[in-house]
Amino acid sequence: MSGHDQLALCLCEITRLLWKLLLPLVLLTLVLVAVLVLLVTGLRLWFQSNRAARRARDGRPTVAFFHPYCHAGGGGERVLWCAIRALQNRYPEVNVVVYTGDLEVSGAQILDGARRRFNVALPGPVEFVFLAHRVLVEPSLFPHFTLLGQSVGSVFLGWDALTQCVPDLYVDSMGYAFTLPLFRYLGGCSVASYVHYPTISTDMLSVVSERNPRFNNADYISNNLFLSAAKLVYYCLFAVLYGAAGSCSHVVMVNSSWTLDHILALWRARDRTCVVYPPCPVEHFTDIPILDQEEEEEEEKEEEEGGDRKRRYSVVSVAQFRPEKDHRLQIRAFKKLVDRRAALQGRETLRLVLIGGCRDQEDRDRVLMLRGLSQELGLGERVEFRLNVPFDELKRELAAATIGLHTMWNEHFGIGVVECMAAGAVVLAHKSGGPRRDIVVPFEGGATGFLAEDEDGYADAMDRILRLPAAARTEIRRRARQSAARFSDREFENCFLAAMEPLMNTLER
Repeated sequence: MSGHDQLALCLCEITRLLWKLLLPLVLLTLVLVAVLVLLVTGLRLWFQSNRAARRARDGRPTVAFFHPYCHAGGGGERVLWCAIRALQNRYPEVNVVVYTGDLEVSGAQILDGARRRFNVALPGPVEFVFLAHRVLVEPSLFPHFTLLGQSVGSVFLGWDALTQCVPDLYVDSMGYAFTLPLFRYLGGCSVASYVHYPTISTDMLSVVSERNPRFNNADYISNNLFLSAAKLVYYCLFAVLYGAAGSCSHVVMVNSSWTLDHILALWRARDRTCVVYPPCPVEHFTDIPILDQEEEEEEEKEEEEGGDRKRRYSVVSVAQFRPEKDHRLQIRAFKKLVDRRAALQGRETLRLVLIGGCRDQEDRDRVLMLRGLSQELGLGERVEFRLNVPFDELKRELAAATIGLHTMWNEHFGIGVVECMAAGAVVLAHKSGGPRRDIVVPFEGGATGFLAEDEDGYADAMDRILRLPAAARTEIRRRARQSAARFSDREFENCFLAAMEPLMNTLER
């Protein structure tokens, strides 16, 4: 036998041995795949039978919103209640369900909170499905690999929601994209999403690759080349998974041009994606009188002539007490402003008012830390904290505001910024994200506010605003109020209903 024949025989023997070893694995894989297919099919049929039973009982289709923190006081919650109000007005025959983890309050209390905080009264009833394990999506549960942990947790929370109520149309209104394939493929639902902020973005990847310290990129990681490289790989893999989950949505609504760019890059669903600016209650602020130009000039003249009347300046921030809102930057910049205007202390008073919602104990602890920082900087009597305030109190504070302050880097939109503009405050926002691209932009050839990036920049801008002539400041206020009309409740409702119409028309009534 030749060497060639021996080699061929040897290869055949090796192939036969490998086949004997791999055959059981191949068969096992096929069995597991078959079991998985049967399990998914069975679950889908079970969920569909549950939906059919619910439809037979209620006699009308169900639209469900996944919003585990619906009792919080942020802009995302205002979007939720305005969206529900719009649907109930247009489709009164539709049953509306909200999945929530707010176990400490009743449904009636949640609706009363929406009315008090946002001045939103719903024309119809809402059914609440309470989720007992909201802790699965809280960042405190995942000190490491937080994005992945929260996303996996959202799937389990979504499973809890789906097993309690199978809707005809599912809307993720809080940014839990990994629940979308669960409701679409297992629940057999039509799915839509309103994206306030992408869970991961190319900007976040840049922060890690450039090793910049941020609230979501700790110093010990940014200072270590190996840890930064490992985190970058983790972020890239997560971005792929996030894009795959988000692409399951039949309709995608985003709240700003900045969010649109990132979602298009990650979800790749251009034909199903549109910008729907969030609803801002601008019509409820336009009755606040902007201080008359002549009155301001009289105050300035009296001040120059050495009158006893003190000018009162109020710097107001409207933002939930979350780390990314960067209230520390606001307090430190305000301290620099106070120091720069120390010579005018006898002729003016300055105060910083921080208005925002607290979702949980972690947020309340953050407020205690911020109070401590204010005391440490000698600002205890100048800095005021207003937590979970009703709408009337918010309106009073904005009516008295000279400057509306915003400091979040890459804010997705910025409802608080729009509210300040509509109320007649001179806005000073972060030079990034939605405020830079959509809100604080020129209107009718003139400025509508100011932008800054760091402590010195904010202090300089606030000082500049206070030193502006009365006529210039009044003109900015009036122009900003006119510009804010683009973000009214009515504009949101029209755009939201237009985006949802294709899905709503598919619901059998």
